[in-house]
Amino acid sequence: MKINITFYLLCSLAFAVTSSQSVAAKTDYYKCITDRGTVFSQFPCGSNATEHKIKQTNVAFSDPNSNHVKTLNELERQQIIRNLNSTIRSKQHSLDILSRDRDRAEFNQQQRLKRILSDSETKRITKDIKKQLKAINKRYLRDVKKVEK
Repeated sequence: MKINITFYLLCSLAFAVTSSQSVAAKTDYYKCITDRGTVFSQFPCGSNATEHKIKQTNVAFSDPNSNHVKTLNELERQQIIRNLNSTIRSKQHSLDILSRDRDRAEFNQQQRLKRILSDSETKRITKDIKKQLKAINKRYLRDVKKVEK
């Protein structure tokens, strides 16, 4: 028997509120992913069914001395830390891309010398390559400072 999860949760919540003998109510449901979509049921709905539990607590019966603000602050702190860690990973990835682009540009400039050229052309190109490498490194350092900032 397929049941809409919202309806199921509302029924479970109503049961928990009307039940004055228990402080907490536990409810099990099954989740199956089929070719028609995700199905939620009271009973296993297929071979790939995963069992989930919902624990509901009646707030009126909870400990009045418990401080939910501390719990919420801790959850918010953990979320901020996760977000900052993902930002740091993203910036490190940007630095790796910049470094790879710089190395590729330097390699391309060095390859210009490998071609068979006369001595005068080699000197002229060497001078130009040094100038290009200086510009590449300057751009790289500027971009790295911007990312690190």
